[in-house]
Amino acid sequence: MAERPPTTARPERARASDTIAAIATASGRGGIGVIRVSGPGLLDFAQSLSGKRPTPRHATRADFRMANGTVIDSGLLLHFPAPHSFTGEDVLELQGHGGPVVLQMLLARCLELGARLADPGEFSRRAYLNGKIDLAQAEAVVDLIDASTAAAARSAVRSLQGDFSREVGQLRAQLVELRALVEATLDFPDEEIDFLEAADASGRLTRLQARLALVFERARQGRLLQGGLHVVLAGQPNVGKSSLLNRLAGDDLAIVTAIPGTTRDLVRGTLQLEGIPLHVIDTAGLRATEDQIEKIGIERTWREIARADVVLLLADARLGVGASEREILARLPTHPTRVTVLNKIDLVPARAERRQEDDSVVISLSAHSGEGVELLREELLRIVGWQPAEDVFIARERHLQALANTREHIATAQAQMPQLELLAEELRLAQLALGSITGEFSSDDLLGEIFGRFCVGK
Repeated sequence: MAERPPTTARPERARASDTIAAIATASGRGGIGVIRVSGPGLLDFAQSLSGKRPTPRHATRADFRMANGTVIDSGLLLHFPAPHSFTGEDVLELQGHGGPVVLQMLLARCLELGARLADPGEFSRRAYLNGKIDLAQAEAVVDLIDASTAAAARSAVRSLQGDFSREVGQLRAQLVELRALVEATLDFPDEEIDFLEAADASGRLTRLQARLALVFERARQGRLLQGGLHVVLAGQPNVGKSSLLNRLAGDDLAIVTAIPGTTRDLVRGTLQLEGIPLHVIDTAGLRATEDQIEKIGIERTWREIARADVVLLLADARLGVGASEREILARLPTHPTRVTVLNKIDLVPARAERRQEDDSVVISLSAHSGEGVELLREELLRIVGWQPAEDVFIARERHLQALANTREHIATAQAQMPQLELLAEELRLAQLALGSITGEFSSDDLLGEIFGRFCVGK
C-alpha cells in the first residue's frame, strides 16, 4: 500500500473534484502493475503522460514518460470516459510492469501532472456518491477481495451485483406504500372509507415481517461467510489440542509430541466448514508453571479465549473432566459458547458420541484416528445455526443491526395500529433503518468509517 504524503486540510467539496491517482494492484513484484486515475477531463492528462489521446474503452499501446521525455515504462493505456466508468468520472488505467520501483515512479509522475494520492477507498466512495453503486455494493467490493472461501466469494459477488440491495429495495417499497396509506388516513380523517382497513394494512405488515425475517436469515448466513467463526482450543498440556487442530485442518500445522507443554505460543489455522471460514487457534496448555516462556503463552491463551466465539475445552478421555478442567471452566468468560471435548477415546473402551450434560455439550472423539471428529464439525455448524443455501448474500454486522432495528420498528408499528400518529412514526423509523444499509440515509461519519477501511486504490 502506498504511503500517503502529508496533506493540508481542504474543503470536502474541493477534494471531491480533485483528480486522484493510486496504485491499484497489490504491493510487491508482479508481471503487471496497474495505476488508476480518476477525475475530470483526463484526455489532456493522458496526452501529457504518453503523448497519446486514447480511444475510449480501447487498449492503447503507450510509453509513459517523465517531464523531460525519458520513458518510465511501456504498457497499455485505457480511457473510460464519464459517466460510463467505475467512479462515474473520467478514469485512466495505466497498465505497466509490476515492479514496485517503476510503479512508484509512474505514480510520482501522475502526481506531478496534478493528481493527488487517493485516500483509502476514495475510488469506491466516488462511485457511491456518483450513483454507480450503493453502499452495500461498495462494501461487497472489499468482501469479495477478502473472501477466504469459495462460498464467501460467491455470496460477495451476489451482493456486488445488487441482490442484497434489491431485496432491501423491495422491502422499502412496501414500507413506502404503507406510509402513504397511513398519511392518507391522517390527512383525511373524516372520509367514510377507512383506508387502512380497505387496503389490509395489518395484513401487509404481517407479510412484510415475514419477508424481512427471510432477508435477515439470508444476511445472517452471509455474515458467517464474511466473518467466520473463531474457535479456541483450550485445556491442560498434552490433552491433544494440537492433534485436533491438525485433524480439523487436514495438515500438520502444529508440532505434536508426548512432552507436555510443547505448544508455548498460539498456532492458527483457517479451514472451511460448509463454506464458513473456521479460524481455529491452538493454545498453550493451561497449568501452573515457572517457565517464563510458557507463562507468556498462557497469558496469550486467555486473551484469545476472551475474543473467541467458541471455546473447545479438551480433556483426556482416560481421566475425564477433573478439578483442573472445572477450574478452567470457572474462569471462562460467559460470552463464548463452550463445548467439552473428551479426546483419546482410542485409548479407552469408549465410543464417539455427543451428549448433553446440564447446560453444556460433551463430545467424545479421537483426534488420532478421526473417530467422532465429524460430530464436532456438526456441533460447530449447529452452534452458528448454519443452513446450507446457495442464495445467501454477503452481509456485515451493521447490516444485521439495521435489519434487526427495522424488525423492531415494524413489530412496534403492528402493536400501535389503532394510534395512527405512532404507527406513522414507527414506519418512518423502519424506513430510515433500511435506508442506512444501501446508503439512502447515511451520515458523513458512517461513510468515513466504511470507506476508511478500504485499501488505497479501491
